[in-house]
Amino acid sequence: MWGHAPLLVLAAAAVGCGPTVEEPAYAGPPNTAMVTSVPPVPSVAIPLPVAVPDAGPLEPKLSVPSPCPDDMQFVDTVHCPDTRFVRVGLTCLRKDSNNPNHLTICHEFRPGQRCHVDRRRQRYCIDRYEFPNAKNAHPPVMVSAYDAAGLCAEQGKRMCWESEWTAACEGPDLKPFPYGYQRSGKHCNIDNPYRHPNLDKVHHPKDSVRGPELIKLDQSVLSGAMETCKSDFGVYDLTGNFDEWVLTERPRGKSKWAGLKGGAWGYVRNACRPITTSHAARWSYYFISFRCCKDADSTAMAPPPDDGVALWKPPPLRVPKHPGRKPLDRGWTPPAQ
Repeated sequence: MWGHAPLLVLAAAAVGCGPTVEEPAYAGPPNTAMVTSVPPVPSVAIPLPVAVPDAGPLEPKLSVPSPCPDDMQFVDTVHCPDTRFVRVGLTCLRKDSNNPNHLTICHEFRPGQRCHVDRRRQRYCIDRYEFPNAKNAHPPVMVSAYDAAGLCAEQGKRMCWESEWTAACEGPDLKPFPYGYQRSGKHCNIDNPYRHPNLDKVHHPKDSVRGPELIKLDQSVLSGAMETCKSDFGVYDLTGNFDEWVLTERPRGKSKWAGLKGGAWGYVRNACRPITTSHAARWSYYFISFRCCKDADSTAMAPPPDDGVALWKPPPLRVPKHPGRKPLDRGWTPPAQ
């Protein structure tokens, strides 16, 4: 396999302008030669201005605390998980199975999901962009799942669980692609032509050797460069650009605890649901990166709605140590221009 911030509601207040009221012009005293009698003018009490005591400076409005850090998006959604025996039902209307990777690539899905298991509510924080979670940054490649876990932990975060990644991608309307129901290379960075890698150079320990090869292979775009590649939860570049390490919720595949989601910039599945578990957690490659997640602050959240949907509690976070006891690798990024 190749390689959703709280919503802000703006209230606009319209200021109405009433009609201008003109005061009658003062024409001077009446001509007494012409007026024999003048009716008395009733007296009118004119209120005097009342002194208002100085109330002092206005108290600043208290900001509502957010369940997530400023650079992360808060996701609160109802999710249908894939299980060992049952997957969510999706209907593919147009697909391609004749491709070099021998994958079934769906080009268009029928709207709607069929959920055959209990749905669950998931509330969590997810990075807006791929690591290092900065707009216009180049995510690091050549990182293993062990490296992803370590780099997230340095920031007080963790890797995303596979269902968290999927739910952030599908958005509240449960779309199969973050942007809709039809696969589109105009929305996300996908479907670029294949470039054959020199694996000896790609995996060479020296940047002076692997760097030129990685630059030659790189067909990525900077994080957030494609505004259309954003889910309805406000999370960028989930499908395409880079494949991303996630935590699997049940042991499977070669690593038993990690998998890859999203696909990279090539012609692969690039949808919200697929996951690749055929690689060991220590594997790194030129189109593999990651993003981080974090548990939401429960003290800054309203209680979940009483809708009968159970609140999901993630499994215990158990990331094993690297079998080779290798130090944390921060991966490779192209040199600054």
